[in-house]
Amino acid sequence: MFEEEKEAFARDGVTVLRGVFTEWIPALREGVAMNVAEPGPDFRDYTAGKATGRFFGDYCNWERIPPFRRFVEESPAARIARELMQSDRARIFHEHVLVKEPGADKPTPWHHDEPYYCVSARQSVSMWVPLDTVPRDTCVEFVAGSHRWGKLFRPRKFTGVSYDRSVDGLEDMPDIEAHREEYDILGWDLQPGDAIAFNYLTVHGAPGNRQAGNSRRVVSFRWLGDEAVYVDRGGETSPPYRHLAGQLRHGDPLPEKEFPFIG
Repeated sequence: MFEEEKEAFARDGVTVLRGVFTEWIPALREGVAMNVAEPGPDFRDYTAGKATGRFFGDYCNWERIPPFRRFVEESPAARIARELMQSDRARIFHEHVLVKEPGADKPTPWHHDEPYYCVSARQSVSMWVPLDTVPRDTCVEFVAGSHRWGKLFRPRKFTGVSYDRSVDGLEDMPDIEAHREEYDILGWDLQPGDAIAFNYLTVHGAPGNRQAGNSRRVVSFRWLGDEAVYVDRGGETSPPYRHLAGQLRHGDPLPEKEFPFIG
């Protein structure tokens, strides 16, 4: 790991990693194909009713899809996560498949991830791994330094509906798209094998897939550091992890069997 990338991650809450997973791209493509052929219980079609130009996703299938499991357990991802988070260990939270087919014009709204989750962690990193060439104008974008704003923003589903929460105490996301000039917005041209690593608190969003002939297939692997705990968000979360609500109390450590430390 280069010091420049670690410094960028600490400063901006996001960094680009070039060529770190090149040899794993065929396996991840196989995993996405398996996931599409046999979706999990939480598969989501964000463009329901469309036959083409679809945007869909699925998550929490890494243990049942062998190529994803091999990536989690055998790739350098866990080691890279530890270095970026500056943690002694890295544990897998979940993976998230996101596919925007050619011409999928639905954007991913500006958000950050922690308020969606039933966990909180001082040390966190998502690795956004594209399986196709991603031009800058189709790339997910990040507001540099937003992980240090000290704020939590109200989560909204990618369909545009707010999450059902009894009490949230969160702020509304500012209209970043209408005031782009006020923010330091980062994005990159990417090739398969590259990855973007970002903190769960870093604000990000993505345009539609403006490529006419290529899908934008991505698998994002979410990692936690040493001190992650369960959080009761007062309602639904994403991923749902519904069973944990009956097992854990707010502030409890996460069960290691379900969220194992890797390496």
